[in-house]
Amino acid sequence: MKLFEYEAKNILAKHGIPTPQGGLATDKTQAREILSKLKPPFAVKAQVLVAGRGKAGGILFAESIAEAEKSAEKLLSMQIKGIPVKSVWIEEKIQVKKELYFGITTDRFNQSYVAIASAVGGMEIEEIAAQAPEKIIKLLINPRHGFSSFHARQVARKLGYVNGQLSELGKIFERLYQVGMEYDAELIEMNPLVETVEGKFVAADARIIIDDNALFRHPEYKKRLLSEESELSPQEIEALKNDLAYVKLDGNIGIIGNGAGLVMATLDTIQFYGGKPANFLDVGGGAPSDKIATALKIVLSDPNVNALFINILGGITRCDEVAQGILEAKAKVGATKPMVIRLVGTNEEEGKRILTEAGIHVLESMEEAAQRVVEVTKSGGK
Repeated sequence: MKLFEYEAKNILAKHGIPTPQGGLATDKTQAREILSKLKPPFAVKAQVLVAGRGKAGGILFAESIAEAEKSAEKLLSMQIKGIPVKSVWIEEKIQVKKELYFGITTDRFNQSYVAIASAVGGMEIEEIAAQAPEKIIKLLINPRHGFSSFHARQVARKLGYVNGQLSELGKIFERLYQVGMEYDAELIEMNPLVETVEGKFVAADARIIIDDNALFRHPEYKKRLLSEESELSPQEIEALKNDLAYVKLDGNIGIIGNGAGLVMATLDTIQFYGGKPANFLDVGGGAPSDKIATALKIVLSDPNVNALFINILGGITRCDEVAQGILEAKAKVGATKPMVIRLVGTNEEEGKRILTEAGIHVLESMEEAAQRVVEVTKSGGK
């Protein structure tokens, strides 16, 4: 789950990491009130959960209160990458001497966190790695020992700092690691982390992504997943409400299966035969008919879905329950899009009978079913 910049900065400030003085505004009146408490010049930043907002015109600078008010009004009336701007963060603009990068993320290959730093900040770390790989500093973090003050100073030294600046920068790095661990962050970064003309360090921008699986420890953010500010699609929100694992993709073949491994294999098989999955949806084990019906409703609500592939391997999940759920969903949503169903396992014969009597053909081979749904999609549903 992504946090807004203002949320990330408030968390960093709470843990002793310097950030610019600022405030959040959702309209011109609030913007004026915030600006009256700050010193010019100003930075006005759109609060949207997308990367690259600066390049998209989502960050404006102003020399006066009047100019900053106009900037806030302009941003609040625009969209960035299709997302409407509902709030802006207004802060004092920093006098920059140098921009740095520092972040901590997961290294899945090494099964640990990794600290990443660069003397080149202000752009995405992927761009830095591509354009100047020699300027990337990486330090694997031992999960037993963590990221100590020694490690933090080591990174600061590699960035070229000594004496008091090395100590100050090391404390910021160490505190960022502590924040990341406290908030179960998959990614936490300061980009840029600015060295000011006075030789101090300030997090000019901050980003935190919390592991979704840890949101039960952060209920204040979990609630937002179901709110208007959520970055999730309507289908993902509905799936979350019904305890279904759903991820929206960019294809046109809807996928429903039981078990994450089976669904992943289904996606791979669809792609192998030239199709493009529209989603990942796992109903889990033992899914009753009403849950199957909800899954169908969610997938079919995506206008990009031209055909549906339901792949059920009945163990705990009963094939006759799945069949009943399919018929219930068809009746409720008036489903007319073609379906290809593969059904094997517990109560398989009864499930096949229920669907066959309703005029729905059932296959046993996943490969055959995948080929069939790809052919159906390419032929326009025939």
